[in-house]
Amino acid sequence: MENLLSYIPLDLSLIAGNFDRFLYGVWTTLNLTFLALALGGLLAIPLALARAARHPVWNPVVWSYTYVFRGTPLLVQTYLIYYGAGQFEAVRNSWLWDPILSSAWWCALIAFTLNTAAYTTELLRGAIVDTPKGEVEAAIATGHSYAARMRRIVLPSAFRRAIPAYSNEVIFMLHGSVVASTITLQDILGVGRWLNGRYYLAYEGFITAALLYFVIVFAITRVFRALERRYLRHLAPRGTGMRPAPKTVAKSMEHS
Repeated sequence: MENLLSYIPLDLSLIAGNFDRFLYGVWTTLNLTFLALALGGLLAIPLALARAARHPVWNPVVWSYTYVFRGTPLLVQTYLIYYGAGQFEAVRNSWLWDPILSSAWWCALIAFTLNTAAYTTELLRGAIVDTPKGEVEAAIATGHSYAARMRRIVLPSAFRRAIPAYSNEVIFMLHGSVVASTITLQDILGVGRWLNGRYYLAYEGFITAALLYFVIVFAITRVFRALERRYLRHLAPRGTGMRPAPKTVAKSMEHS
């Protein structure tokens, strides 16, 4: 066994001795990522509705917001909030400074939330716009108001069809969370960088971090596959053991 371990280019005892730090990094990463996804998702719903309805006032405002946050790197956005806000005296003297904007964790959460909200807004907008016309016309024919149509027909349908694309956004947000390590937070990559800086060993820190990210991504993909099997069963092709999609829905999906 000792001979086998001698061929492994990693100091496993060093990893084991600092694994509690990596677990803390996992907690920080998951906490930031999923809080940002939850808050960004809630923010994205009304913004996506404004974009899909092409509201004359809110649509240009929301489009500008999504264009800016999708067109600039998350790293730059985080730096602007964490380093940039403090250069304004009005901000430093405001009630937001001491509890929120002076904290690296809060600045990272704000940046991550605004970033994922921009991507999720456009993702949901596309799903809302691509809602089969037959479903909307049926809701109108049965006397549903606009709000009732959105709440009972359009949004549930859009959420289901957005599941595959949203799984990618969740994974991208998880990967993007490594930005937190650049503003003093000890996320997974931050612990890997700390290990590298203390012992001058790159493999032990960075390979361990990579494996932890891999495990988390694997778990996320399994969860979303289960959601797809449950909520997209009616869109599955014949012969897969799932109930086939109705013709109207299938045709609408071909044109979306």
